[in-house]
Amino acid sequence: MGLDHLDLAIIALYLVGITLFGLRFRKKQRSLRDYFLADRNIPWWAISLSIVAAETSTLTIISIPGLAYDTNLTFLQVILGYVAGRVIISFVLLPHYFRGDLYTAYALIERRFGQRLRTFTASLFLLTRAAAEGVRVYAVSIVVGIALGTGEIASIAIITLLTLIYTFEGGLAAVIWTDVVQTAIYIGGTLVGVVTILHLVPGGWPAIHAMAAHAGKLQMFDFNPTLWQPYTFWAGLIGGAFFNTASHGTDQLIVQRLLAARSKRQSVAAVLSSGVAIFFQFALFLMVGVMLWAYYGLPSSAFGKADYIYPKFIVSHMPHGISGLLIAAILAAAMSNLSAALNSLSSSSMMDLYLRRHPQTDDRTQLRLSRVSTFLWALALFALAVLSLHKVSRVVEVGLAIASVAYGALLGLFLLGVLTERANERGSMVGMLFGFSVNLYLWLGTKVPWTWYVPFGTLVTFAVGYGVSLLWKGAAQESPAAISK
Repeated sequence: MGLDHLDLAIIALYLVGITLFGLRFRKKQRSLRDYFLADRNIPWWAISLSIVAAETSTLTIISIPGLAYDTNLTFLQVILGYVAGRVIISFVLLPHYFRGDLYTAYALIERRFGQRLRTFTASLFLLTRAAAEGVRVYAVSIVVGIALGTGEIASIAIITLLTLIYTFEGGLAAVIWTDVVQTAIYIGGTLVGVVTILHLVPGGWPAIHAMAAHAGKLQMFDFNPTLWQPYTFWAGLIGGAFFNTASHGTDQLIVQRLLAARSKRQSVAAVLSSGVAIFFQFALFLMVGVMLWAYYGLPSSAFGKADYIYPKFIVSHMPHGISGLLIAAILAAAMSNLSAALNSLSSSSMMDLYLRRHPQTDDRTQLRLSRVSTFLWALALFALAVLSLHKVSRVVEVGLAIASVAYGALLGLFLLGVLTERANERGSMVGMLFGFSVNLYLWLGTKVPWTWYVPFGTLVTFAVGYGVSLLWKGAAQESPAAISK
């Protein structure tokens, strides 16, 4: 069927409207506190929705349905781990973030271990976040290319440019409030898509349920005690909990939002409520994949890649108007995730690296350099997305695997800082290097699934870091007092 003028008008209206909405916040940016933390004046519910939007990229909306199309609902076991991880963050990490005036997650590391380790962890975040985000931006080209017929590079450039405009001008306030709008758009659009599919499948939901149940597509739990499957109950709950504790407790992308809350209590409310929302959201996207499987009855190879199934269905089978709405919804998720990445990469570059070496920089110059940093990161992500073309298969798992390689070392380090008093900078640095190396080996040299990378990396980092700290205590200087004191 393809898109018509109505669909294109809806997409254009969304792109222009969300960009102009984000630009409304540019006049409020007078300092780095405004630009990177929105003056710590964001209500918990807006932060909660922004967290959901920040971890919902185009990968989620197109690749999760493709995953369910090929398999079943067992990915929800990972999301149960995500919920458990948020509980751990609320009790273990958040109390430390609200002691003092922190701008980034890695300022906590300097307070506990020193400047060198802060520089190392911030650099690790910048490299791995940029690499993972490059894959996410690449996923945008799949949708825009199918919908609009534009080339892959042009598709990436369009979304990157429009997202950069309001992120560059409006800072974190623009990012969070556009996230709120974009979350409503992509959830609403997906619900419209579900209703449409129900009407297209003869017999509606009863027929879909019967076919899916018979084929095992509705299976949610798998208690198989194996290390080699990514979506068992044990890999999901344990791996998901470790992954989410790292991604939401040590990654500046999410921590920056938690620091923008009005109080620690509101920050806790935001992270816990986002866990409930993310579970129902992933269940929705997975059910879209099951419903598409019932509609087509074809192997995913018939579409080229599983990631192409949902975008092609939208363009080919959705009524006009609804097609445009759903493409706009997918672009909303892409832009919210990209804006979050740009602002967090810029904030860590400025606060963790540049301003520590140039502390006398005046406020006006700080703000100008922060915007320049945002622009440079946009160019970097564009380049990484272009390099990702034709080099990845199921993009959601590639993105998660790249992030997991660093998360194990980061989480192990943070736990050394908040749970022990005897760990020191040198020992922790050695632990991080060991943990990161182990995860690199698991990713590139074994068939161990990504769900186990963070648990293994965390345990190796913690054990080696603590052990080396004890052995090196005589030669190393005494570390600063533990955070818990």
